[in-house]
Amino acid sequence: MVIKHQDLFEKCGKFTKAKELVQAGLYPYFRTIESAQDPVVYLNGKKMIMVGSNNYLGLTNHPKVKEAAIEAVKKYGTGCAGSRFLNGTLDIHVALEEKLARFMRKEAALVFSTGFQVNLGVISALCAKDDIVIIDKMDHASIIDGCRLSYAEVKKFRHNDMDDLERVLSTSGEAAALVVVDGVFSMEGDIAKLPQVVEAAHKCGARVMVDDAHGIGVLGKTGRGTSEHFGLEDKVDLIMGTYSKSLASIGGFVSGSADVIHYIKHFARSLIFSASPPPASIAAVSAALDIIENEPERIEQLWKNTHKMMDGLRGMGYETGPAETPIIPVLVGDSETAFKMTLMLQDEGVFANVAVSPAVPNGKALIRTSYMATHTDEHLDAVLAAFEKVGKAAGLIS
Repeated sequence: MVIKHQDLFEKCGKFTKAKELVQAGLYPYFRTIESAQDPVVYLNGKKMIMVGSNNYLGLTNHPKVKEAAIEAVKKYGTGCAGSRFLNGTLDIHVALEEKLARFMRKEAALVFSTGFQVNLGVISALCAKDDIVIIDKMDHASIIDGCRLSYAEVKKFRHNDMDDLERVLSTSGEAAALVVVDGVFSMEGDIAKLPQVVEAAHKCGARVMVDDAHGIGVLGKTGRGTSEHFGLEDKVDLIMGTYSKSLASIGGFVSGSADVIHYIKHFARSLIFSASPPPASIAAVSAALDIIENEPERIEQLWKNTHKMMDGLRGMGYETGPAETPIIPVLVGDSETAFKMTLMLQDEGVFANVAVSPAVPNGKALIRTSYMATHTDEHLDAVLAAFEKVGKAAGLIS
């Protein structure tokens, strides 16, 4: 007897929400940009001020970064045609790992093809079915997926709630445990309470990993991230970062002790079974690191811009939640209002992002703005003017 299976694709035809938003003129995703990720971009030929990019230090279009990528392509070609594990490790991969280890003040580092793959590979390599991973409820999706791939028991604590973290740790038994937190939370723009996280974890023998995708190049006296910001570089066991924010490229890395990095190198499936990062990406990151170290004024300007926008938006009456970094969310509430406001801002020449459930909790939709060191006062004044006009029209501010 032949058993008739249900159609796997049936759900695809039933998914109509995005099409409905398109028909209503409210679809804010996959907008096509026709220029570099600078403070000003072009969308359908229209000039827009970009406040939706993670290019915090403004390095993606920096001449030295672009020249490094071009020279790498000339020497090595466009790809490595294999994984790091086999034929895909170039001398520039090794050199970047050594530079990243020095920059992060760790014994060793390991580069991956994407930041997502770092969390996927590291967590699943280190944690097995008899272990425990403890995560903040607002941690990035890549951390959650890394936990799923690990088969370890996963426990969550309330966002940045240290009492709840201690409760979870105290009820976790004697199993080996890893606590994983974002250094800077990508939607809320707040910073992990890392001193308390480290103290609570190490008190009971758990290890600590920080996803510092949005912290590197932003926090710390020299831009080394959340651990430097709190003076905890020797207390945090693993620090991961991505290249797609301050480091002006695509890819990611993890840094830590030599033994742990050596282990990850031989057990991280997302490293072993994925193509190696291309030469242009590696060379661009190396150049970006040099600029961060040689031009500290970029970080200073980034924070000047951040404070201007934080004060300006809050002064108008906008709620920005716990934000304390260049990621400044404008809390809206319902999704439809968020969609409308995003496209109203676009009409005013401002490119901002929208975040709705499941990226944020239900009923807590927001406009996510983020700022660059290369924004000028003129850019920022225009953005504030647009938010004032749109906010009044939407009834969010008076």
